[in-house]
This record gives sequence, C-alpha cells and structure tokens, in this order.
Amino acid sequence: MALPRAAREVLSLRALNRATLARQMLLARRRLTVTQAVERLAGLQAQAPNPPYIGLWSRLEGFRREQLTEALQKRRIVRMSTMRATLHLMTASDALAWRPLLEPVHQRGLLGNHKKALDGIDRAAVVEAGRALLAERPHTSAELGQALGVRWKGRETVSLAGLIRNNVPLVHLPPAGTWNSHQSALLQPLGDWLGVLDAVPATQDDLLLRYLAAFGPATLADAGAWSGLTGWKAVAERLRPQLRVFTGEDGQELFDLPRAPRPDANTPAPPRLVAEWDNLLLSHADRSRVLSEAHRARVFTVNGIVRGTVLLDGFVAGVWKIERAKNTATVVLESLTRWSKADRIGVEKEALDLLAFASDGEGEHHAVRLP
Repeated sequence: MALPRAAREVLSLRALNRATLARQMLLARRRLTVTQAVERLAGLQAQAPNPPYIGLWSRLEGFRREQLTEALQKRRIVRMSTMRATLHLMTASDALAWRPLLEPVHQRGLLGNHKKALDGIDRAAVVEAGRALLAERPHTSAELGQALGVRWKGRETVSLAGLIRNNVPLVHLPPAGTWNSHQSALLQPLGDWLGVLDAVPATQDDLLLRYLAAFGPATLADAGAWSGLTGWKAVAERLRPQLRVFTGEDGQELFDLPRAPRPDANTPAPPRLVAEWDNLLLSHADRSRVLSEAHRARVFTVNGIVRGTVLLDGFVAGVWKIERAKNTATVVLESLTRWSKADRIGVEKEALDLLAFASDGEGEHHAVRLP
C-alpha cells in the first residue's frame, strides 16, 4: 500500500544532486568498458563528435579516445537519432530495443520541421523509395534528398531526406561521430549495419526503469523531458508497487528504484568539467538539481549550444571551452559563482588533465585561463 504523500521521505535539492551525480559517475570516476558506461548512462548526447568522448573522460578512469572509436567501428556502439529525436551514442542492443518505442517522437519532429513542405505527398511511397536507395548502399542525407528529388520534382530535398530519417532508424557510419570527424555522415538502416533483422522492442515500462537508474530520483515530467515520450502516468501506476516514491522540496512526487544509490547530501563532490550537450543538463524538466535558473541563459545559448560546464560542489559554477592558436591549446574558464582558491586549483587541474586527453599531438603547449 502506497504511503500518503505527507508520510514520504522528503529529498532535498542537495540529496537529488548527489543521487544524480552518483548515477552519472560524476562523484568518482569508474572502471568500466565504454559499452558498460554508455549502457549505464542510458546513452550519450552526440550532436557533435567530440563531446561524447569528453563525457566519458569525465566519468571513466583511464579512458582513452581510441576505446570509443573502436567501439563505434566494431558496432558495439552506434550513433543515431533516439531520445528527443536527437543524435545519441547508444549500445547496439539498446538502439535495437528502444528506437521502435521512440517512433512517436520522430513523427512529431517530422511534423514540426517539415509538415508544410510534405503536404499532399505520398509519404509511404517516399519512404519506400528511400529504403530502396539505402538497400543499394549507404547515402548521406544530402544524397538521399537529391535522389528522391529527381522523382518528386519541386519538393524540398531537405524535407524528403527528413522524411526518411524520421521513418527509418539510421546509423551514422564511422568515421562520422568519431573524434574530430566533421564529414557528412553516411547513413545505413540500423538492422543492416548490425546484421540484425528482428529484435524485441523495449516497453515504456522498461524505459522508465532504465531512466531512473541513470537519472533518478525523478518526476514523470523529467522522464518526458529526457525521452520526448508522453504517457508516463500510466507507466508509473503500473510500476508503482516496485518503485520507491519520495517527495521533493516543492512537494513533487519523485520516483526511484529501491536499491539505487542515494548518497548522503553532504557527500563530497569533486570539481568536474562536463561536456557540451551533456545529458546531465538535458534529462530533467527541472534542472535545478544541477543548474540554477539564474545561470541557465549562460549555459543554454540562443543559438542552440549547450556549453561545457564546470561543476563545483556538484552544481554548475562556470562554463569552459578549448581555444587553439598555433601550437597552444587553452581551456578558457568563465566563473558563474564565487570560487575559492581550492576550487580554482581543483578546476585548473581538471582542465589540464582534459587538455592532455584532448591533445592534438606531441609538442602542443597547454594553458588554463580564468578571466
């Protein structure tokens, strides 16, 4: 029998912060394989090639860039559109199981971006033609659009390609998505790339359990913000007997796995540099567990960039970027709060470690600048 709301344990903001950091491997770096880490993190946001590498560097002990590159080349990890209809790195097994469940998210994305351009077109025919093209060989998105435009003259080729991308699960084939690779991705259907023609799709119940393992305790609105899916209330009611339910400081209902880590709110949190577009900042409707609303506009920019962030005591306290000039690479730090001398020393060490990880080669000079 569920406890009345007033009788439930209240989790403070700091307690939520520490629980989330523990699951995101940001309280202590872990010794895991790349595949294990990506699975535990429920995917890594991957619009740009380098941030997932930095995301793993922030979380794994001894991580080397070639480990992720090899996992992509050997098809253990794939880069494709999944949650929120955005590019993620996923384990092969999760990609196969989760992508069918996320079909409604991709259909909404298609309508939002290409509805007018596709009005009146026989969408099923376009998708069939796109599948036929991809069965012949991998194509870039531009190549797909141009080939389809020959048959559907007068239609926007970008929207024709978007119709395929939102209806067919497509992998970005390496080297696209690997370190410093900015070439247009060749696209191939997921099943063809993995050699798996049939897989058991996950249920939304499965997805909530995995989400909570990586990002809980969380509200149902948080689960929706992470996935782009709706209908979480019915899922939570089905799973309620096997979940732990807390109350947040604002009275919201927080769901969690009974045995998931929830460290003491005073657990030390070391300085960390978090990658651009990191799911730590993108997977909750209420981001206050890591990011103050006062700092939001300095992190989420008007041109759609989510800047790299500095965590101090577990919360966003600054932003960072790497600048390169001649043979020098510099981490430029921008504080959003007052930093102590110890904070600055800790952040500068992390920044220098990051430069060593991201180095373009021998002889490169490294520096840290805090204006």
